[in-house]
Amino acid sequence: MLFRILHDERRSELSYLLADVEAREAVVVDPHGPDLPVLQALLAERGLRLRWVLRTHHHDGLHPLEFSSLGQLEAPVIQGEARPGAHTVSHGELLPFGNEFLRVLATPGHTPDCISFIWRDRVFCGGLLSVDACPHQPQPAQPEALWDSVTQRIFTLPDETLLFAGHERHSRAVTTVHEQRRWHPFFAATSRDTYLARVTALQDSASIAPTPRAFNA
Repeated sequence: MLFRILHDERRSELSYLLADVEAREAVVVDPHGPDLPVLQALLAERGLRLRWVLRTHHHDGLHPLEFSSLGQLEAPVIQGEARPGAHTVSHGELLPFGNEFLRVLATPGHTPDCISFIWRDRVFCGGLLSVDACPHQPQPAQPEALWDSVTQRIFTLPDETLLFAGHERHSRAVTTVHEQRRWHPFFAATSRDTYLARVTALQDSASIAPTPRAFNA
């Protein structure tokens, strides 16, 4: 297997390339415009066919050309939000590539249509755990749904499950379920009501928001 992390330092965004080298099939998670030349070079170097372009979430309103640029990858685009040129998937659906597969988790909250992808011992969860740290959206779109997604879909996974974010913070791309369940600044050791009160405070006044961080560090 091939697993590569691509880091756009200018926008602090992370993309992930997974490939079954023997079967010569690959998927890419959360690619962005600046990644495309590197991705295309990696695919060509290994002789890989791109099976899926997977988007955990997007901010196409801020980057209106991003979606159309993904057509250069010549693979079906999978995302939570229905739109022409994209395919939507259901919770629990399997996406095969080579002899591998990813499983879809419906994890709305950061944006209304966020989805995450499980592969082996890791989850690609985009901006799900950012809460106040996403540079494009500093507050969750649906706080109640976000609480349910994190506590019922992510924190119920095994402690050692690796969580890969869509945005790096303090040079970190990965954490674990155990770490976030114990120390996440919004979700650990707190109640739903307390969490919702903190998110309301974020919405009411950015000046009283906690120091932004994608993961507890």
